Amino acid sequence: MKIRMRRTGTTNTASFRIVVADSRSPRDGRFIEVLGHYNPRAKEATAKVVVNSERLFYWCSMGATISDAVRPVLKAAKVALPAVRPSARSKKNKAAAAAPATA
Repeated sequence: MKIRMRRTGTTNTASFRIVVADSRSPRDGRFIEVLGHYNPRAKEATAKVVVNSERLFYWCSMGATISDAVRPVLKAAKVALPAVRPSARSKKNKAAAAAPATA
């Protein structure tokens, strides 16, 4: 599961919904729940991002990952983000596993 943006709006006036979706579904396809919305064209900073932070934390605790596009939007809106768990496949973990153990 991923927390990502779903594009809405007309041509040249894009706005986005922040949704929880299966990682295999298309960008504007099926989703599980809408967590909020992001309007980059809004004049007021408070109207740009609206997020239900309780549901955001719930889905992160259930294993959903925040996409690379959503993370800076949430940081700019000063939404407290949950701690990121390191991936088992990260480059640091691969390098540590490949290095020979010396005693």
